[in-house]
Amino acid sequence: MANPLLSGIRVLDLTRLLPGPFCSFYLAQLGAEVVKLEEPQGGDYARMLSPELFTLLNRGKKSVTLDLRQPQAVAVLKVMAAQADVLIESFRPGVMDKLGCGYHDLKLINPRLVYAALTGYGQTGPYKDRAGHDMNYCAYAGLLDQTGAAGGPPVLSNFQGADLAGGALTCALGILAAVIGARASGQGTMVDVGMLDGTLALQALSLATIRTLGGSAERGGDILSGGLANYSIYACADGKHVALAALEPKFFLNFCKAVDRPDLAALPLAPGADGAALRAALSALFKTRSRDEWEQLLAGRDCCVSGIYTPQEALDNPQVKARGLVRMEDGKPVSDLPIRFSDAAGTAGDCPALGADTADVLAGLGFDAAALAALHASGAI
Repeated sequence: MANPLLSGIRVLDLTRLLPGPFCSFYLAQLGAEVVKLEEPQGGDYARMLSPELFTLLNRGKKSVTLDLRQPQAVAVLKVMAAQADVLIESFRPGVMDKLGCGYHDLKLINPRLVYAALTGYGQTGPYKDRAGHDMNYCAYAGLLDQTGAAGGPPVLSNFQGADLAGGALTCALGILAAVIGARASGQGTMVDVGMLDGTLALQALSLATIRTLGGSAERGGDILSGGLANYSIYACADGKHVALAALEPKFFLNFCKAVDRPDLAALPLAPGADGAALRAALSALFKTRSRDEWEQLLAGRDCCVSGIYTPQEALDNPQVKARGLVRMEDGKPVSDLPIRFSDAAGTAGDCPALGADTADVLAGLGFDAAALAALHASGAI
């Protein structure tokens, strides 16, 4: 069947770059009509900074140009907001209020509107006006401190955890909850998501460690960050690596049997110095075969060992292919909605050119040719 999940939900997306567009991309993939509002001159910065990233994040959306520095454009936005279900913006707190189209302005026009503000630090607090990027939010949330090997410095990940998980997906969850509430009550709400907030909330293991030990673990020393020899990364004979995640004793026993090393099962599964003997033995063992040889040997042995792949190699993983997680389009990889439904499917769609849908969208809201011409002449669109 055609995707019915968010059919009929109209989203106005004023965000740019990564977190906000990723949030609205999921909504578009779930069937919402997402209208991307961009400045007439250049649009979303990602169009220039990373055209391929822009394409990945903005498929299935419409593009309307609107310069909110112009009073005429603010008037247009209010007309659009009157018929929208959701508005997402990522300006610093207060910017939309100064323009005359903040939450309190728009809810007077449309009480059912869900207004989502996705920012680095949220709408309140001493940091609310600070600039920031993913690394800053990860740093303040304690995530960056815990990323890296024991005895080494913090290291950057290629995964933007604050932007995408703490920010975009947290915001999408808040939007969906608010839309459901607005349908039931007739009243929308403001969804205030700070990427620092969302990232800190994802630190379940670190918070549990503090509750247990009264303080943070050393970098690379928590049970899921390298502290346990049976849940760690090991180099292989070919210089590639494997991930050994035999956390539960039953999985580690399966591993010991598979490699014909029952002696390893007698060594302590413990962090720190108590686990040093097992770590040394495993380091020596994994260097006796290549990564792919280990995968072939341990496949089907139920011991939670996997090769560590490059992003390019991940595209060829048979599980990835079987699930259809990535498809090729014009010889380039494209990722679709990673959620499976029994009676629905994610929508696809092309990436819009800047302003490609301005005339059609505004005409659908009642703007005639003369009004559109006047807006063009004023620079509002």
